[in-house]
Amino acid sequence: MVEQVDVVVVGLGPGGEDAAGRLAEAGLSVVGVDRRLVGGECPYYGCIPSKMMIRAGNALAEARRVNGLAGHAEATPDWAPVAARIRDEATDNWNDRVAVDRLVGKGVRFVRGTARLVGPATVEMSDVSEVSGVDGAVGADDGVRRFEARRAVVLAAGTEPVVPPVPGLTETPYWTNREALRTAELPAELLVLGGGAVGLELAQAFARFGAAVTVIEASDRVLAVEEPESSDLARRAIEADGVSVHTGYSAKVVSHVDGRFTVGLEDGSHLAGTHLLVATGRRTDLRGLGVDTVGLDPTARAVPVDDRMRAGDRLYALGDITGKGAFTHMSMYQADIVVRDILAQGGPGADYRAVSRVTFLDPEIGAVGMTEAQARDAGLAVRVAVSELPRSARGWIHKAGNDGFIKLVADTDRGVLVGATSAGPTGGEVLSALAVAVHAEVPVATLRHMIYAYPTFHRAIEDAVKRLD
Repeated sequence: MVEQVDVVVVGLGPGGEDAAGRLAEAGLSVVGVDRRLVGGECPYYGCIPSKMMIRAGNALAEARRVNGLAGHAEATPDWAPVAARIRDEATDNWNDRVAVDRLVGKGVRFVRGTARLVGPATVEMSDVSEVSGVDGAVGADDGVRRFEARRAVVLAAGTEPVVPPVPGLTETPYWTNREALRTAELPAELLVLGGGAVGLELAQAFARFGAAVTVIEASDRVLAVEEPESSDLARRAIEADGVSVHTGYSAKVVSHVDGRFTVGLEDGSHLAGTHLLVATGRRTDLRGLGVDTVGLDPTARAVPVDDRMRAGDRLYALGDITGKGAFTHMSMYQADIVVRDILAQGGPGADYRAVSRVTFLDPEIGAVGMTEAQARDAGLAVRVAVSELPRSARGWIHKAGNDGFIKLVADTDRGVLVGATSAGPTGGEVLSALAVAVHAEVPVATLRHMIYAYPTFHRAIEDAVKRLD
């Protein structure tokens, strides 16, 4: 039996949940399916709980900065309140009932199960364990349902942590971000495979609570996709918290004996610890989604989409699986485009010139648009400028914990910024001004004649703009 509905949304992370709810509220019959928690990675294993960890670690760091600024203070780390807040406030003990009820309340029929395409606009759902809304029955005895979408199938299935093919790794009880965010006990000695944003954020947070942390990054620098200045700052920051950093050598073998991990590196050295966190990126499983049944390449790294997020006849994709950035804000941005297109509401298509991203270290490292290297590789006439935050009035006032900078990447032919980095105590917030400048292509001449409030961190933007001359 194939049931006819208007829209099927496969994957109910932030973008999928938003799209399903808005389409249902617009009067369409919508089925949303996910085999995991409604809300996706972000509220349970990513953005929200990790920032709770980071906030707590930053509070410890600030307490230690009292010395030399305002007398003397001592802070004693305690992991228990952090774990309790993540369990009770952020995730409801990893229960999504509130999210399911919210979704169903908007008119979506929710199915908990595994979904895959089995032909144009047709989705089969197997291993069905729950159906909420419209009817509450699980359905067929074999737990299988099939739906054909009159208007659209929206693929928003997200990604899974990458586990690199290191000999011995899969035979060990390694962590991904999911286990790291669920831990009730502070790891004594944590090895981190991967020096990207996730690996560094968790490394610094755990280190600030007293864990002995070692980061292993195969590239020659951490945060390799960002500016070299960002890499240098990130490394200085985590090393100041006691994190040991090894770059330039990948892991060749992993073992776990008597409760301890050992990681052998390419240079022949070995590192040991009680826990191992794998933070080497994320991947999508297009084969498992059955994209080959609609003419798409199941071995591709992402689903190709146009500027309206269309991937084929009555087929849309949004979020991580489009390859445009594994960010919650990207999936929400794309969801808005999908909803408007399905409802024929018009509006602008996708524009990725000014994608913002923030690595929530202390200091925060925010970036938007192109890096200097990307701009040069694109053949632009590039000019860059950097202003150091400690040399600004606010940075000098701030004193302890004032490390950071503003970097601007300008296209001199057009006289506009094509990229920027804002690093500092509020780097992610200061980034907003630069994101507007890149997105709206505000002329550098206009930025030069703006009035920047004094003494603020964002006033360092003015200094960097002047340095472009």
